[in-house]
Amino acid sequence: MLGYITIHDHTPGEGDRLLTALARRLADSSLRLAGAVQINTEIIPDGDCDMDLMILGDDGPLVRITQSLGPGSQACRLDSAALAQAVARTESVLERGADLLIVNKFGKQECFGRGFRDTIGRALAAGIPVLVHVPPEQLSGFRLFAGDLAEPLAPENIDDWCRTRLARPAA
Repeated sequence: MLGYITIHDHTPGEGDRLLTALARRLADSSLRLAGAVQINTEIIPDGDCDMDLMILGDDGPLVRITQSLGPGSQACRLDSAALAQAVARTESVLERGADLLIVNKFGKQECFGRGFRDTIGRALAAGIPVLVHVPPEQLSGFRLFAGDLAEPLAPENIDDWCRTRLARPAA
């Protein structure tokens, strides 16, 4: 019930593009989607990008999860308050009922017990399949969280994985 993809060639934004495209394909069906997919907007070529989360199953605006820290800053640009807002909106969608949870990334925040970590756990406890992108740098933290529940997926197999999981009755 917990599938994940990892992009090992470090193509910037590839995991985001895959999950966003999947969510758009699935949205055309009668499925109730929950979660968040990331849309990246390049600020300067080959440089930083603005990262926005589209909350699935929610008609509200995109949530910008990056913040400007000024020229020369090397600090993390994640806006943790904006991430918390995205999580809260996702939780609201889950409470109304969902067939699938898609999470843009199991990142550092989730490894530290924040971000979408509890949301993923609640969905799994409710029998809702979860699909997430896990960057290579976060695999060890993800494995500590997921244990034997996680199933690695090749990116080209995510559609089939979703169809198979959605065809099964909840346990």
